[in-house]
Amino acid sequence: MSDSRPLIVTLALQEADQERLDALRSRWFPRRRNHLAAHVTLFHALPAHAEAGVRSMLRGAARRAPFAVDVAAVRPLGRGVALDLRSDDLERLHAGLLDSALDAFGDEVTRQDRQRLRALVTVANKLDPAGAREALEAVSAGFTPWTAHATGLALWRYDGGPWEAAGTEAFTSGRATA
Repeated sequence: MSDSRPLIVTLALQEADQERLDALRSRWFPRRRNHLAAHVTLFHALPAHAEAGVRSMLRGAARRAPFAVDVAAVRPLGRGVALDLRSDDLERLHAGLLDSALDAFGDEVTRQDRQRLRALVTVANKLDPAGAREALEAVSAGFTPWTAHATGLALWRYDGGPWEAAGTEAFTSGRATA
């Protein structure tokens, strides 16, 4: 029987950057809903039946050097808070991946995944209005822009809440193909 769980692609970050973002998420995300580490989602639901093609696409895209990502600003999300990320390298990487996904999977690429990337890390969500205001004020008050480091692409299987890790393609110093 084949696995029908949609595939998620995220940006892998250097360990110290991941720990810093996880600490914020642990502090502000409701514990009963916090099933995931902090993450930068590049694709929310690629087709499960195309896993071999997705893996091939990620391997090709990972033939590039690691790169910097600016953690640039705090963004209110209504019932939550996110950190905006900015990186020309990330935008180019995502655009190349999206072109590859559309070529390979066509109409199976969801509407959400066809959109231009607005990179962010959600550190709080699904809060009541007072909790959202408190989180926004606290995260904003303690925020100083900083530079994180992208190290690869991670593949996950969506499991209804938690995600199951399905592998990571580390960036190499080889020539970019996506």
